[in-house]
Amino acid sequence: MCCHVISTYRLELKHTWTIARGSADFKEYSFVELSAEGVVGRGEAAHNIRYGESLESIREFLLEARGLFDSANPYEFYELNKKNLALAQGQNAAKASLDMALLDWVTQRLQVPLYALWGLNPAHTPKTSYSIGIDSPQAVYEKVREAEAYPILKIKLGGEQDEEIMRAVREATDRPVRVDANEGWQDRELALERMQWLAGLNVEFVEQPMPAGRLAEVAWLRDHSPLPLVADEDVKTVNDIPALARAYHGINIKIMKSGGLQEALRMIHVARALGLKIMLGCMIESSLGITAAAHLSPLVDWADLDGNLLIKNDPYRGVKVEGGRLLLPHTPGLGVERIQSAKIE
Repeated sequence: MCCHVISTYRLELKHTWTIARGSADFKEYSFVELSAEGVVGRGEAAHNIRYGESLESIREFLLEARGLFDSANPYEFYELNKKNLALAQGQNAAKASLDMALLDWVTQRLQVPLYALWGLNPAHTPKTSYSIGIDSPQAVYEKVREAEAYPILKIKLGGEQDEEIMRAVREATDRPVRVDANEGWQDRELALERMQWLAGLNVEFVEQPMPAGRLAEVAWLRDHSPLPLVADEDVKTVNDIPALARAYHGINIKIMKSGGLQEALRMIHVARALGLKIMLGCMIESSLGITAAAHLSPLVDWADLDGNLLIKNDPYRGVKVEGGRLLLPHTPGLGVERIQSAKIE
């Protein structure tokens, strides 16, 4: 099996993307291919500076990892991924891209869709939320109106205009809303005050209300909050989950945070054993990464797999959304199709 590191591709966002930590107009990522016997498996590394990753560090890891696949048996994908995860600390987006490409290759060779490898029913996918980044209240109002095709919205908060933004949302729609503060509320009293106010606005839950690592304060918040709390930045891999069960009602699993699909599957099982609800989330990603994650979605309670919907030059086609529900491809592998006009070089 041969591992090729593909040069970067720039995903252009439809709107400036702003959360509590900062803004972006584009995301530039590395893509990988694993090839053997005339079959090509593809993966995407959607890195995030929040977790100590950069375009350069991802590429360095991918170049170092090439040797793992030179004489490997790809059908031993569990053992291969253990070596992938152990190769270095961090760089989980790079690890995720290799695991993704490996499982894409294996299921193409087996002539089954990826969800079938896990025995999942593609009819049991959840509806995905559609995310609205932080902006002026008027701009948020307009974006909410533009997103009428999506029955569930995810609203980014964590700034000075939280109340004005939510008023604009409720002027535009009465659809269910999920709120993501992205660590933006710095103390528990402020967070509780915001959540008490949000509870009257048809909000389903609040994601990562406070900075990661402050579990005692979040546990206090859970005891007093009228809304469920979902961990995001506080959880990356399966090792993080046991400590979160006292502080949160649920966790947001992202393929790029966890190190891949196989690690995400382990996280789902552990979270279930601890009685936690599960959201399957994403970074800003192309349809390659989003489709890969979507194959796990029949196992979760909530989906926030909309990163590909926020870009205007997607280099792949894959999972579709109809009435908000994720429609998985039924073709072998991930089921993605490269758009030929997209130059990934």
